[in-house]
Amino acid sequence: MKKLCVLLVLLGVMSSFTACNMLHGAGQDIEDAGEKVKDVSK
Repeated sequence: MKKLCVLLVLLGVMSSFTACNMLHGAGQDIEDAGEKVKDVSK
């Protein structure tokens, strides 16, 4: 039972790191798109 709890905690931590990286990548994409719109409007 203890091993199962440790495994579930590790899976949760790994999932949160993956989500953070995905959100960071999406933020970069949105920032790049905003820069392109700003450049076009000049």
